[in-house]
Amino acid sequence: MALFSKKSDTNLPAVAAEEEVVHVSRSHTPSKGKATPKRTEAQRRKAEPPPANRREALKRSREKSKAERAEAYAGMKAGDERYLLPRDKGPERALVRDIVDSRRTAGPYFFAGAFPLLFLLQVRSVNAVVLAANIIWFMLAFAVVVDSVFISRRIKKLITERHPKTDQKMSSLYFYGIMRAISFRRLRMPKTRVQIGAKI
Repeated sequence: MALFSKKSDTNLPAVAAEEEVVHVSRSHTPSKGKATPKRTEAQRRKAEPPPANRREALKRSREKSKAERAEAYAGMKAGDERYLLPRDKGPERALVRDIVDSRRTAGPYFFAGAFPLLFLLQVRSVNAVVLAANIIWFMLAFAVVVDSVFISRRIKKLITERHPKTDQKMSSLYFYGIMRAISFRRLRMPKTRVQIGAKI
């Protein structure tokens, strides 16, 4: 019985070793379906090394500032609230911009004709030319005034309907809309996001 017991004990380490090998081999079985990260992604994740000297640090700072300014300008053009100036922020201001941008305004025509008219007014020798220039000047100015009145009425109507609880002063919104209306469409900031004739 002692010999049988001793023999069985000597077999135990071999069985345990075999089970350990099977367990280790199973634990190292590679998982399926897991993509290996690309080298470019791994390199991108690495932290940027510190600048070697002061000149390089200054260069990096300038490049970072330039990138931030470009990002802010692009965001401002797109109308992103994060990059807008305080005067342009808020849903009420966005609505005013759409109201103005959805129509043709007299302001750009007034400024486009200002320089030729000023030149014609200098021609003192021809009274008919001076008279015509004055008439055209006053007609354009009157058109800007009438257009500003219609824009203000439209702003008041839509703001009252869509933002009845707004804390914005209507006079401030009128001025904001009129100043945008007299500027050239291509130079407006934020950029226009509606076409002329669009329903607001």
